[in-house]
Amino acid sequence: MANDEQHGPGGMGSQQSDDSAGLTQGDILFDRHGMQLPRQELIQAYRTMRLIRTFEDRLAQEVDTGDVPGTVHLYAGQEASATGVCMHLTDRDFISSTHRGHGHAIAKGVGIDGMMAEIFGRATGTCRGKGGSMHIADLDHGMLGANGIVGGGPPLVCGAALTAKTLATGGIALAFFGDGAFNQGTTAESFNLAMVWKLPAVFVCEDNGVGEATSSEFALAGDIMARATAYGMPGQSVDGTDFFAVHDAARTAIAHARSGKGPYFLHTKAPRYYGHYAGDPDLYRSAEEKDAMRQQQDCLKIFRAKVLGAGLLDAQRLDAVDAEVAGIIDAAVAAARAAPSPDASELSTDVYVRYA
Repeated sequence: MANDEQHGPGGMGSQQSDDSAGLTQGDILFDRHGMQLPRQELIQAYRTMRLIRTFEDRLAQEVDTGDVPGTVHLYAGQEASATGVCMHLTDRDFISSTHRGHGHAIAKGVGIDGMMAEIFGRATGTCRGKGGSMHIADLDHGMLGANGIVGGGPPLVCGAALTAKTLATGGIALAFFGDGAFNQGTTAESFNLAMVWKLPAVFVCEDNGVGEATSSEFALAGDIMARATAYGMPGQSVDGTDFFAVHDAARTAIAHARSGKGPYFLHTKAPRYYGHYAGDPDLYRSAEEKDAMRQQQDCLKIFRAKVLGAGLLDAQRLDAVDAEVAGIIDAAVAAARAAPSPDASELSTDVYVRYA
């Protein structure tokens, strides 16, 4: 199996000018601002989204075997959001995630092998098998960690953004959170603090319209964008199933934060295909609604239609990516199953930080 480092995007956004060198007009797809999206970058974007989808679909199967300890929350359906945003980030930038964090971790470049082993509770996992699905972290790639606390990520991002500003690293910090986190005081306080201190932060609300099993119509008062802009924070709302819309908006958001102008808010709307957690009977959505989501709001199908329609990529090239990704996930599952569990001596390690 290839090295884990090759599985993530590896800060593709920072390499855009190099990737564009020598390409002809036919090799480029333009967004609404005329920014170039090279062929190789498009392939990598599709590959990242396909990695997330295949990773999650496979986990849905593996959980049913009973071999995955703990609970798992799946991200399938929202791949364009994580991918479109993280393509603009590098290892000097930090992200926080949610309990539904696999997609964010993959998009940020965390290795597939280490993630799968972590979810299986193996010693070769990113957190040595002691964090599981909801606590995957990889600081080397700027992944502060998935988080089992709703609204727990925004305060962490304020700290990381303050560090970047104080040390003048040129980096930013970005929080992914769901619409349910908008009702948490931690999110409101983070918005306020980031604006007051003019932090290089980006807040990305991934809105699937459902907080656990409750529709936002019953639990979320007011308008999400109005709540954010009430702090004086600039922002925009985009279709989270459209990679190009997210990528375009994320460029603006991240450039704003990186330039020292303070925080920015992004609101992406996209469904999640699976229930709140693996095993959730998902009876709060009709079968017709769920089928329509997969048929009409599939970011991978939308992406394929756009690039094929533009004649930029052919179906065989994208199918080859699908086959490659399937092999990567198969190998990761096999490696995780074969890996040892953490030794009992590990029980008390990584519990407290030692500064001495």
